[in-house]
Amino acid sequence: MSGTETDNVIINDFTQLGTKPHFGEECLILLPNRISKSDLLILTADITAAESKPILLLDSSHSRNDELEIDSNDPTVTSFDFISGSDDELKSIIEPFINKENTIIFIPAKTSVKKGANFHFPSNDLRKILGLNIPSIPIFIERLSETTLSIDKKKRTIHSYGEILREADLTIPSFQESLLVAGEKAFSSHDIFKDSLPYSIIKGLKRYGSKTTIFDGNDGAELVFTSVFAAAAALSRVIKKETQKNRVGIVLTPGKGGLIANLAVLLSGKIPVNLNFTAGSDAITSSMEQADLDKIITAGAFVEKYPGFPWPDDDKVLFIEKILPPLKKKKKIILWFIALKFFSPKRLASMLGIAKDGGDKEAVLLFTSGSSGNPKGVVLTHRNILANVSQFGSRLDLSNEDKILGCLPLFHSFGSTVTLWYPMLEGVDLVTYPSPLDPPKLADLIQKHKATLLLATPTFLRGYMRRVVPEQLETIKYVVTGAEKLPQKLAEAFSKKFGKKVMEGYGLTETSPVSNVNIPDVDTENNEQLIPSERLGSVGQFLPGIAVRITDTNDDTPMPINQSGMIWLKGSNIFKEYLHLQDQTNEVIKDKWFRTGDIGRV
Repeated sequence: MSGTETDNVIINDFTQLGTKPHFGEECLILLPNRISKSDLLILTADITAAESKPILLLDSSHSRNDELEIDSNDPTVTSFDFISGSDDELKSIIEPFINKENTIIFIPAKTSVKKGANFHFPSNDLRKILGLNIPSIPIFIERLSETTLSIDKKKRTIHSYGEILREADLTIPSFQESLLVAGEKAFSSHDIFKDSLPYSIIKGLKRYGSKTTIFDGNDGAELVFTSVFAAAAALSRVIKKETQKNRVGIVLTPGKGGLIANLAVLLSGKIPVNLNFTAGSDAITSSMEQADLDKIITAGAFVEKYPGFPWPDDDKVLFIEKILPPLKKKKKIILWFIALKFFSPKRLASMLGIAKDGGDKEAVLLFTSGSSGNPKGVVLTHRNILANVSQFGSRLDLSNEDKILGCLPLFHSFGSTVTLWYPMLEGVDLVTYPSPLDPPKLADLIQKHKATLLLATPTFLRGYMRRVVPEQLETIKYVVTGAEKLPQKLAEAFSKKFGKKVMEGYGLTETSPVSNVNIPDVDTENNEQLIPSERLGSVGQFLPGIAVRITDTNDDTPMPINQSGMIWLKGSNIFKEYLHLQDQTNEVIKDKWFRTGDIGRV
């Protein structure tokens, strides 16, 4: 359905997913995760079209959602205080409406909730409704304006129906699991995830490039992203000429060189492979052989600093500091600078030979440690990267006034997705430094450039505790940790010293990488009830578009998701495969569900 008109309200770009129930055959309760006036009109129209009668159950316990314009005196509308009212009182109110002709729609009260949240009403409301023992249907209502990339012009609304819950399945864990599955279907239907990563970056740079800057903390250089594009586009022509293979190795640290090199490889139509130069020689050689590289981009200083690295012959190495100056002298770079200003993304992509479509094709290759000692190549697709940037971007909700501190290695999945692709796609300033192991220098950069997002591990945070003063981190809005379990004492000590909450997240290279993150709660307004976005000791809520399943660790028997077991995840951010390791891929991916290998519960 697209461009629907209901009661003089125009609903553009509306899509329905999942199996819509047969209204009128039994009494049902519809449980949308949120609802607006247009959503309500669509649902009531569907119900009445099936010759069923819509009954509205309003939560009157706190702030009424006035924009719905519901007449509480209408005989098909009933109200209940879900905070003070008892289960028996709710049953007595609903009982007169329980017949097969009626379909009950739950209308939650207005709540204070962080952007990108999956759940918009309290679990206490849900417990009482499910306790009515009436067949219930989760409906995930997706707003692309909240969860898609900012370069996506479509502002579609999606209604994704979950499975009908009956009897023993009328539990909060079953509802949550069904709703997240419906949400994953909705999120994964975004058309923009079919695009290629380089084409999407061109769109992002076209929109934000002149207003976004990389501040290189290593040499103090500042470069607007339009200049990054121009240098990368010129370099991409050299890469295309010099390489015959599909993948290009990169050995560089965070900074303007690493940013330009990675973008240049993408713009050449190739796949960037950031190599872990801190690994042993055998592991690096294995990675290079698996990736089938014929060229590596690096800098001369790197070759001198890492003599133990298995460097190939000089004719297989592209030294970025030697290539860029002649391109600048020959006006190659300035021409691309001008082209970005005057040509459309479609025209620029055509000039570069970049395909608009990417989808499930390989975009980035990262290596992670293998159980046998050999590194495993994790193939991340264009869809994976674009989806994950959309997912964590919607939760962080940074603006063009924010600045990310980029010091994590580019061969690390977090460093790759969050500090390479995210800033170029969404127009966020980037402050870089080659290493996360120098807290005093990093703190100086944070203070100087007013950085707002600090990404670290708990180990790195201990360095800040010992060697940094609170004033240096004054501008930081978010401190996000991952890779290690965050000790509660460290989180409390950091918060006490710097006045900043430490938000723990979770993810794997195979999840592109972020799947969960804690985010500071929003301020409540009026009498609105708060839907928490943070919980100390947890890794936070699932990002939009991720479904979860919990199974027994011994035989993979499904379990309620609130019980501890093997975590399985599904979503557009789940990797495609392990490079040349189909058997190992098949062991962890089954019907698009990824077996994380981690034990946990919701």
